[in-house]
Amino acid sequence: MDTVWGAQDAGVSWLTVYAFSTENWRRPLDEVRFLMNFNERLLVNRRDELNEKNIRVRFMGRRDWRVPRRLLRRMDETVSLTSANTSMTLTIAFNYGGRAELVDAVRRIVEAGTPASKIDEDLIAAHLYSPDMPEPELVIRTSGEIRTSNYLMWESAYSEWVYTDVLWPDFRRTHLYDCIDEYQRRDRRFGGLTDA
Repeated sequence: MDTVWGAQDAGVSWLTVYAFSTENWRRPLDEVRFLMNFNERLLVNRRDELNEKNIRVRFMGRRDWRVPRRLLRRMDETVSLTSANTSMTLTIAFNYGGRAELVDAVRRIVEAGTPASKIDEDLIAAHLYSPDMPEPELVIRTSGEIRTSNYLMWESAYSEWVYTDVLWPDFRRTHLYDCIDEYQRRDRRFGGLTDA
């Protein structure tokens, strides 16, 4: 949680973390069960503290039959408890995959009977899991991996990526601040040219 508190102290208004991916279901059953229980314990143990710190908690991802109902209830309780908070929004990507999000968005558009000629970037963005979430300025990839891992595929199209060898469980506010410092030294052009 040190990273969450550090983000809040740094003035980050939206922080999204990857807690469980759609691909994680392929892991051994004991590991999946551990991750489900870990996430539930984390919610129960930390939601009051998050609420006291004025942090709004939300979740993005599929709410399908594989997620234990008890965990879904804990998620809903946490969202409800923190819904009025305004200091920072912590979005937890749970049972989330970027491709799944795009598939689900397109399905909702098709189910609404939208003609193909009306489909544009704004319409797709409006049908994502968290359409009000701003596109991330910075995405940090931990654990020494140099891949996107199906994370925020649409939202991160123009994000700056910082890669670190630090494992996510060991990632602390000092590491976050190092990544923010690297980001701040970059020149973001969004496909254009910088001013002379």
